Amino acid sequence: MRVLVLQASPNAHGSTAVLVDEFCRGAREAGHGVERVDVCRLNVAPCTGCVACGYEGPCVQHDDMDALREKILAADMLVLATPLYYYGMTAQLKTIIDRFCSANSSITRRRLRSALLTVAWNADDWTFEALAAHYHTLVRYLHWQDCGMVLGYGCGTPGMTKASRYPQEAYQLGRSV
Repeated sequence: MRVLVLQASPNAHGSTAVLVDEFCRGAREAGHGVERVDVCRLNVAPCTGCVACGYEGPCVQHDDMDALREKILAADMLVLATPLYYYGMTAQLKTIIDRFCSANSSITRRRLRSALLTVAWNADDWTFEALAAHYHTLVRYLHWQDCGMVLGYGCGTPGMTKASRYPQEAYQLGRSV
């Protein structure tokens, strides 16, 4: 299986990366091909909503999303990895997802497997409610097969994250897909 991990933390070596590293290690040990894309380093403009693509055609914007679209359409599984920013995903990941517009039907037809890896400093029980709801909505809308979520409560620093149970959970999720 081809797994594409969209790492969406502006801090390339932060707590999100700790979970991504472990997920990738587990998935590779399970025999899967894994590619990790740091979406914060891409040049991707927001969707303008012009719908010139007709929801399934070339986007009028030509930026790094062109190559990323090809990677997404070649994948069997898409992993969204983001720190929690104001109770949602990072703007960089949201920009990528909004640009799914021009490949909407193709992405839906792929019936991709998916997973969510996320971390937050906050440890309140409601911390991830909005992000989890958004993820589940994407899963439903795009006909993805949810393989699981790792919700890293109280993971404010890489040290805190490494000392938690969440890296092991990410590794196990990677092994199980």
